[in-house]
Amino acid sequence: QVQLVESGGGLVQPGGSLRLSCAASGSIGRIVAMAWYRQGPAMQRELVAGISSDGRITYVDSVKGRFTFSRDNTNNTAYLQMDNLKPEDTAVYYCKIGRILDGRYGNYWGQGTQVTVSS
Repeated sequence: QVQLVESGGGLVQPGGSLRLSCAASGSIGRIVAMAWYRQGPAMQRELVAGISSDGRITYVDSVKGRFTFSRDNTNNTAYLQMDNLKPEDTAVYYCKIGRILDGRYGNYWGQGTQVTVSS
């Protein structure tokens, strides 16, 4: 089993910054993908940023230039640096990893961390 622990959410004013962390532990195997999703009020969950097995990082258009995805392979941790936050960034942010263990692929989700951008 894989456990994902997210942290770093909170309340911030517009224009502020937050840094989310997602630490993976347990039967990790080989992580081939890591990503951050978010789900705002009355909205579908959307991909915010992620890294694929070939190392390519992608971002949703609405966060390009403001959010930065990074990964610490040594500690199996993903980060999302969020700068110049806007009220529309308010959502629950979820970490997701894809990993291969014993030849089988599996996706795992974190519990979510609330980000609220408000004055």
